[in-house]
Amino acid sequence: MSLKDSFTKEEWFRVMTGPGRAGAAVVAASPSGLTGLLAEAQAIAASIRESVSREGRTPLMEAMAADLLGTGPSRDEIREMQDDRAKNMQEAVEQNVQAVRQAVWLVSAKASPEDSRAYQDMLMQVAERTSQAAKEGGFLGIGGEQVNEKERDVLAELQSVIRGTVTTPEPAALVNPGPDGSGNSN
Repeated sequence: MSLKDSFTKEEWFRVMTGPGRAGAAVVAASPSGLTGLLAEAQAIAASIRESVSREGRTPLMEAMAADLLGTGPSRDEIREMQDDRAKNMQEAVEQNVQAVRQAVWLVSAKASPEDSRAYQDMLMQVAERTSQAAKEGGFLGIGGEQVNEKERDVLAELQSVIRGTVTTPEPAALVNPGPDGSGNSN
């Protein structure tokens, strides 16, 4: 029995698409022009390829590499397993972050701690490289910044989802907790 057999078809689809969804969250946060989008797509693909082809890769990375080289699901199967289309870019970011959250949970629940760490590393590498692939703002490559505020915000959110880091609660909730401890006074 291979590691892949631990997952249902839908779960494996979520695991396989997790890295692309991490990159897509960054892309949707601050869409670039055509050349920027191409550079970001190339960064996603190159980062995934690099992660699954490393020396000493884990069983999960081996299984993912084998699937990337094999035949994937049919178009009809993909349509069945995909989420509804996002109506706007903010919704696209949210859907992609949620898909990453699900993939991370699946891997942590069904694979070894080493596989889980390798998968998390791959997700963060994809997101970071995507954010650095194209300048945001500016005109014809002049001006702009490598990673803008919207991308930094999504990277921080992905970091929290992928690594399980806890964000600090709102200061008002700490200073003035309500009767139920929620920060609400009613």
